[in-house]
Amino acid sequence: MAKNPQRYVVGLDIGTSKVAVAIGERKENGSLDVVGVGIAPSRGLRKGVVVNLDATVESVKQAVEEAELMAGISIERAYVGFAGGHVKGINCRGVVAVSGRDREVTRDDVSRVLEAARAVSMPQDRTIFHVLPQEYIVDEQDGIGDPMGMTGSRLEASVHLVTGSTSSIQNTVNCVNRAGIEVVETVLDPIAAAEAVLTHDERELGVALVDIGGGTTDLAIFRHGAVIHTAVLPAGGDHFTNDIAVGLRTPIPEAEKIKKKHGCALGTLVGEGETIEVPGVGGRKARTLSRQILCEILEPRTEEIFSLVQEDIQRAGLDGSINAGLVLCGGGAILEGVPEVAEQVFDLPVRRGVPTGIGGLVDVVSGPNFATVIGLLKYGERRQPERERVPTPAILLGRMGGSMRRWFGELF
Repeated sequence: MAKNPQRYVVGLDIGTSKVAVAIGERKENGSLDVVGVGIAPSRGLRKGVVVNLDATVESVKQAVEEAELMAGISIERAYVGFAGGHVKGINCRGVVAVSGRDREVTRDDVSRVLEAARAVSMPQDRTIFHVLPQEYIVDEQDGIGDPMGMTGSRLEASVHLVTGSTSSIQNTVNCVNRAGIEVVETVLDPIAAAEAVLTHDERELGVALVDIGGGTTDLAIFRHGAVIHTAVLPAGGDHFTNDIAVGLRTPIPEAEKIKKKHGCALGTLVGEGETIEVPGVGGRKARTLSRQILCEILEPRTEEIFSLVQEDIQRAGLDGSINAGLVLCGGGAILEGVPEVAEQVFDLPVRRGVPTGIGGLVDVVSGPNFATVIGLLKYGERRQPERERVPTPAILLGRMGGSMRRWFGELF
């Protein structure tokens, strides 16, 4: 990757609407500086799932090359975010007997109880990607965060398991590998985003992180510092764009521009005299319409997305657990009026989540749409020292092929 690869960590977020890459550099004082960022339009994905391998590979390559150019280093491996409607989260519990003669809980006991918790019946086409401890119980004493060194005869663990389609995740990994990058670990998008935007107090009190992406809306609920629920809902920012295109009879690329420039999800925030120019379809003349009409299109869709989130939380029986309210991130959270609509639906405090705890190119990644990729950096910073790997032959061949293509491009 660079002269000293252990200094760097890379996050790669392959979303429905964009591919984002961020390169972080560890400083001697322990801080993490963002030194490279690359963004490319995402092609080949639908609702977070790869549907065109070659198109996705090209999008990844484009974003990687941009980040490499900015940072002045070569990327070899990355922590990769994933989502999609195939993702399911379940809570499980494992129990083991403490093995040592002195009945002191060891690292081996903790590993065994986590393995026992994940020993659930799973369809052949599904894989467990995260085992997230919620609490440990030693001889009926609950609420323990770290049982190491405690004395007892019985150790229990409550965990949250994140499962997903094996083939869907493997297709994402294959795209990254074909772009010449080794996947160190795949991370669920809202788990990564939480690393960048949630505070310790919010995690303890109870908070819902809502990541409004292009094709899906991802949900993660934290309480007592642990994940207690995750879900991926089949609606996102692309639905805003499609609604505008149909409602205003304008091409989808123009609808996207209108959404970003003039979009507002709450009509009361728009003045009566405000207007927008709407390009026509098939060469027809542009029209001037009231901005209020745009709000009348976006507000019901925004309410629908948050109603889906609310229904999922209520089905899980957790509507009384999010005392700190909601934190919104993802590109959909940028739309004006979205936090206000969420407050009306949930009757709880709502804020936009922006990445914190980083240095370097802070102004470039200061929006809610960079929460996941910066969260992947921070997740990787915690995990990388224990996960240093040697690149596989397949990755080396992929990189060699990319280098030769660039070399021939420079010659001819």
